[in-house]
Amino acid sequence: MSKADKLFVDMCSSILEDGFSSEGQTVRARWEDGAPAHTIKRFGVVNRYDLQEEFPALTLRPTAIKSAVDEMLWIWQKKSNNIRDLNSHIWDEWADENGSIGKAYGYQLGVKYRFPHGEMDQVDNVLWQLKNTPYSRRIMTNIYKFDDLMEMGLEPCAYSMTFNVTGDRLNAVLNQRSQDILAANNWNVVQYSVLVYMMAQVSGLKPGELVHVIADAHIYDRHVDIIKELISRPQYPAPKFSLNPDVKDFYDFTVDDIKIEDYQKNPQIKNIPIAI
Repeated sequence: MSKADKLFVDMCSSILEDGFSSEGQTVRARWEDGAPAHTIKRFGVVNRYDLQEEFPALTLRPTAIKSAVDEMLWIWQKKSNNIRDLNSHIWDEWADENGSIGKAYGYQLGVKYRFPHGEMDQVDNVLWQLKNTPYSRRIMTNIYKFDDLMEMGLEPCAYSMTFNVTGDRLNAVLNQRSQDILAANNWNVVQYSVLVYMMAQVSGLKPGELVHVIADAHIYDRHVDIIKELISRPQYPAPKFSLNPDVKDFYDFTVDDIKIEDYQKNPQIKNIPIAI
């Protein structure tokens, strides 16, 4: 059975059984009808995914892996802040009339900085270090820039990646300040796992572990019954994942370079309400 499923079930059970409810507190998020979107949360959730052991896509319900990767490439490869460069509509609520989400996500990864080895953006700095100083303990990105928060359509949820090479394995820590567990957990796990795969391949390494650190892991009040049904479903073996081995440059990857095989999964959950 998929270890990603087990981690997800254990995390959700822990939140539902031992989490803190925001009922009675003032909250920012709202449902489409204007009602406050309350949550049950756990602080400081840490999940570890061994990418050598399995690809961590849930089988409890389908994860749209190619759409998740498309969003990741929109941020990390295109370094875009315009939803017109994205092949889905998940960002529409936070974009202005021109399609911009402001100085958020991809915009930040495209800003150039001065490093000892030259002027470049954060992604190019990661790629340079993985090839030239792989045992550095300074291979990281951070898109939570306080100076620009007022010009962001949405403050970054997943805001920092730290890469670390151990032997021939590329490991990474994904730091996330907040996560809607039903809507986004496996979406983020899958897309950053693929990022590790891609970074490893173009650097002559193998994917190692992805460690996902979530400061506020929460289940919204209108998601509780959906989560309870979801975690009671049967679990299946993890799907097989591979990348096109001919791609040697990170900027040459497309969603067509990923291959998913034997993905056995339960039915999709439709019309999930999203708090904004």
